[in-house]
Amino acid sequence: MKSITINGSQRESVGKKATKALRDAGKVPCVVYGGEAPIHFSANELSFSKLVYTPDVHTVVIEMDGKKVDAILQDIQFHPVTDRILHIDFYQISDDKEVMLEIPVRITGNSAGVRNGGNLRIVSRKLRIKAIPANLPDIIEVDITEMKIGDKLYVTSVASDKYTILHSDNEVICQVRTSRTAVAEEEEEEEGEEGAEAAEGAEAAAE
Repeated sequence: MKSITINGSQRESVGKKATKALRDAGKVPCVVYGGEAPIHFSANELSFSKLVYTPDVHTVVIEMDGKKVDAILQDIQFHPVTDRILHIDFYQISDDKEVMLEIPVRITGNSAGVRNGGNLRIVSRKLRIKAIPANLPDIIEVDITEMKIGDKLYVTSVASDKYTILHSDNEVICQVRTSRTAVAEEEEEEEGEEGAEAAEGAEAAAE
């Protein structure tokens, strides 16, 4: 999984006045949990743009006062009116410790059912998985090429030895549903087949 580096400064004071002063200066107060003790730090709001305003998921390297902490984004709070970032919580990770993360689903391929007039419905755009950091994928690709009208694709189709999917086996990722166009095309195909069979029968009788 790709990583983003955030340059921050450790906070000594975590009171309301100190927090307000940070925000007024264009900085975001943050906390890293998961270690021996919570780590309080702040960083420029613009530093989080590639982490927050993107559909992609990244691990984070937080650099502060000569130290580096590997982490993942756990929670974020936005201002209800301005949408500015108010606070971010991170969770510290280590190479041998599994973490849980929601990974985006990317649909690939051209479904046979969609080509025949069916409608593709994406049910799960993200999947929650558990893995050590080295095995966290950037995305989970779902190939729909072989899906026909009425088919459903379940989370079991993207199972991997590298991570554990934290969903039930019968959870649907996507499905191809029928439509009026598809029904009409299917009926035309059936009529065509019946006509061909009738013609063959007539030719046999004539012989």
